[in-house]
Amino acid sequence: MLEPFVAVPSYAAPGRADPVTDQANAPTTRPVEPSVARSDEWPADRAPAKHAVSGRAVLPVATSFPARAGLSGLGPLAGFAAGDRVTDLFVNGESGLWVDAGAGAVREPGWECGEAAVRELAVRLIALGGRHIDEASPCVDVRLADGIRVHAVLPPASSTGTLLSIRLPRADRPTLAALAAAGMFGSGEPARLLVDRLRSAVLDRENLLITGAAGSGKTTLLAALLGEAAATERIVAIEDVAELRVDHPHFVALESRQPNLEGAGRIGLDSLLREALRMRPDRLVLGECRGAEIRELLAALNTGHDGGAGTLHANSVEDVPTRLEALGAVAGMTVEAVARQAVSAIGLILHLERLHGPRRLAQVGRFALDADGRLRTVTAGARATGDDAAGDHGGPNRPATVVG
Repeated sequence: MLEPFVAVPSYAAPGRADPVTDQANAPTTRPVEPSVARSDEWPADRAPAKHAVSGRAVLPVATSFPARAGLSGLGPLAGFAAGDRVTDLFVNGESGLWVDAGAGAVREPGWECGEAAVRELAVRLIALGGRHIDEASPCVDVRLADGIRVHAVLPPASSTGTLLSIRLPRADRPTLAALAAAGMFGSGEPARLLVDRLRSAVLDRENLLITGAAGSGKTTLLAALLGEAAATERIVAIEDVAELRVDHPHFVALESRQPNLEGAGRIGLDSLLREALRMRPDRLVLGECRGAEIRELLAALNTGHDGGAGTLHANSVEDVPTRLEALGAVAGMTVEAVARQAVSAIGLILHLERLHGPRRLAQVGRFALDADGRLRTVTAGARATGDDAAGDHGGPNRPATVVG
């Protein structure tokens, strides 16, 4: 008889007994379906997830797991996630497993997995996060223990089989100094001055907007900057899926919730923002702006909540105004309203890039208004005089400072 799979919600306390983990640490592997032969011969640390017995797929569960916290729930993927530098795992159906250890995604030659086993793995991981995935809800995002983020897509939404994208939090909590030592801000005296400028921005309670593509290091930089805040300040963060790991004694976080199978129980970022304002935050942080919540964020940062921050997907500093206008339109805001609130609310824009592996702070800028009252960006450090605010009468955005 197949042992029942017990799902543990993503908000389970770290010290609480985890039935799934306990099963995973059992001395034997466990098949997906009943009456399928056991697969104890697979290595514990790098077990492939395919074993044909009577035409059925078997999903192995490793007999032991590495010391990095929270990996046991990943089952056959745990060994690939063990390295301290591993940030992402990608399972592309039967096409293979890709591992990003800091130099870009690299295919793992030791992994072979059939579609049935990948699908079962996706279902179990999503259940471990307290949610359900099937053809009716084929795209689901959950958080597992220790901040591991799992996104799964099933056919028919995926035309290439079951897809898994797993984001692993850093084993450590990097400080601003550690990121500087890793080269995120360049090298030499310019890098030192930039770090001092960022530290001053936090201490002076400037509101920050960190932009960049997915995986460019926005959350990592945001966490390091928040770690520079005074220990007496209360930081309240709102995230779609909790990823921020901040080394600060008074950091609390709220996480959104998607609706259940009946379509009820949704808690959106806009609702959480309103709740966070009732928690007397000294600093208000929105993990990522991707919709109508931009209205609440700009409003909150314009009502005395200095020292706040948020992240945004954008191609460059010059593209941020257009991105904000698009999000504002979703929230029913006019272009003029977005421009005036953004100029008043956000003091500094930090744009990150990831080229050929390393992440770096590529551009720094701030907002201003052009002659038509539209939002644009200007070089960081320039004063918004009348001429500066007017710009070149509708000309293109000026490039922000480039940090090489």
